[in-house]
Amino acid sequence: MIDVYIDGASAGDPGPSGAGIFINYKDGSVGHYSIPLGHMSNHEAEYEALLHALKICKEKGFKQVSFRTDSQLIDQAVEKRYVKNKRYNQYLEEALVYIDEFDLFFLKWIPSKQNKDADQLARRAIQQAK
Repeated sequence: MIDVYIDGASAGDPGPSGAGIFINYKDGSVGHYSIPLGHMSNHEAEYEALLHALKICKEKGFKQVSFRTDSQLIDQAVEKRYVKNKRYNQYLEEALVYIDEFDLFFLKWIPSKQNKDADQLARRAIQQAK
């Protein structure tokens, strides 16, 4: 099982944004991804972080993944497979296509203090874009 920590951040809402992805591989090594996203809202950045992480995992051929997020919005949307705000419907639909391709997929909400690595990577991505 691969552990994947994701976070999206914005400097302003909307504002310059970034995605942070921290991956713990089975062999004990780690992957760090800081992805500048352009100008968007914090919620959009959270969805973008999810999508980028899912794509990375699929490209690497992972079959079993366990994701962690400090975004309750993302956690609830994926768990219920539904979004109230239709603005995020496209993001969720794309994510579910990827999610359904994994043999095992878990997503768990964690407090922000347990997601510091992904948060730092997201903030670094904002700085890279400036």
